[in-house]
Amino acid sequence: MSFRDDNEDGRDLKKPFLHTGSWYRMSARGNSIMGSSAQVLRDGSISVVLCVLIVALGPIQFGFTCGYSSPTQDQMISDLKLSISEFSIFGSLSNVGAMVGAIASGQIAEYIGRKGSLMIAAIPNIIGWLAISFAKDSSFLFLGRLLEGFGVGIISYTVPVYIAEISPQNMRGSLGSVNQLSVTIGIMLAYLLGLFANWRVLAVLGILPCTLLIPGLFFIPESPRWLAKMGMMEDSEASLQVLRGFDTDISVEVNEIKRAVASSSKRATIRFADLKRRRYWYPLTIGIGLLVLQQLSGINGVLFYSSNIFERAGVSSSNVATFGLGAIQVIATGVTTWLVDKAGRRLLLTVSSSGMTLSLLVVAVAFFVEGMVSGDSDLHSIMGILSLVGLVAFAISFSLGVGAIPWVIMSEILPVNIKGLAGSVATLANWLTSCVITMTANLLLTWSGGGTFTIYAIVAAFTVVFVTLWVPETKGRSLEEIQSSFR
Repeated sequence: MSFRDDNEDGRDLKKPFLHTGSWYRMSARGNSIMGSSAQVLRDGSISVVLCVLIVALGPIQFGFTCGYSSPTQDQMISDLKLSISEFSIFGSLSNVGAMVGAIASGQIAEYIGRKGSLMIAAIPNIIGWLAISFAKDSSFLFLGRLLEGFGVGIISYTVPVYIAEISPQNMRGSLGSVNQLSVTIGIMLAYLLGLFANWRVLAVLGILPCTLLIPGLFFIPESPRWLAKMGMMEDSEASLQVLRGFDTDISVEVNEIKRAVASSSKRATIRFADLKRRRYWYPLTIGIGLLVLQQLSGINGVLFYSSNIFERAGVSSSNVATFGLGAIQVIATGVTTWLVDKAGRRLLLTVSSSGMTLSLLVVAVAFFVEGMVSGDSDLHSIMGILSLVGLVAFAISFSLGVGAIPWVIMSEILPVNIKGLAGSVATLANWLTSCVITMTANLLLTWSGGGTFTIYAIVAAFTVVFVTLWVPETKGRSLEEIQSSFR
């Protein structure tokens, strides 16, 4: 039994879905015409950053979808006469749609390119938000949430891969972390706008990121590594030149890409038995392991139901507190973006998961003690404050590493000849785990707040062990060097 190498099918394609090769050449030749615009494009780092900022609209959409259910729960239940179980289904359906999107994401990104797959992801997102905003009953809500999820599933794989493939190695970690930074910005925006807008208006506002993303995709280059894999070396070199700057010598990087493509194309067919080889199973295990442990920490359960958790902790303005939590996550993820290429992936992951373990234990103890004392006592109020502090510390710790870095590492370590399939599997595992956590969080919190956070703390502690024993450092190494190290 075997599956075809992504490389073999893709070579039949002559042009990417969104082809802008002529733009590269216009930029390279038209210095006198373009003036200051050409000078901006000559600075390779600025060019890469602009590309990353455009595709970051996708993760902002991702975050807005995640954050939408928290400030809108009471309004939607009241307006549409939904039951708690129906709203829980609504909250979790984005994960179901994302699982379908994840299954398709790798193959879509391989067949029509990274930019083309983002275009495909944007369309169902827009339709989904419109369905929610005009919903009269639960059926339209469920349909819209599924469509959103499908688009987000594609975005969650394609954006980190695109960023990794266009970034210079000394900036790859920081630029890759922009993916998670954008997710936290989207979550924060949903919390903030939810304080002022009703749920229908908030759904309409959810259209904006993808509406801006679609035209933006026409002004950025396709991944040079994907173009090379498709056999379009001239376009690949043009793309790389505009990303690195027109005065930069790209010959060394071009040769590395050519060697990697030549090596990956030696085998036209990869058999399932070949996955037993270390060069395949080791990076795949690391990618899946990190993305599953990321979700098993309970982060999505905390974010989706943060308002209710704050209410249980005794906070009167729970929606404001939820926005504050979102803002803190943005700041902490911004710190990660700055540190990841300086401190390294392994150190930040270890510090992050250790902090998560301790903060989750604090929250668990606070909920246990709170349940044993009188609601009028000073100790009950102190425990409410302690659980709030623990939740904030958990969000900060998560954002310092476990939030962003698993996606960065997944995009770096997967071998090029199985990247589409392996990336889909890893992304699917992440969303499947997210779905389980989202569906069970409310039930677990109803059963025992302290018990729920104890379970999450155990998972966070195992993440420390997993990172220490198995995760390699990828800082300062080219993608080709990282992937060849597993052979």
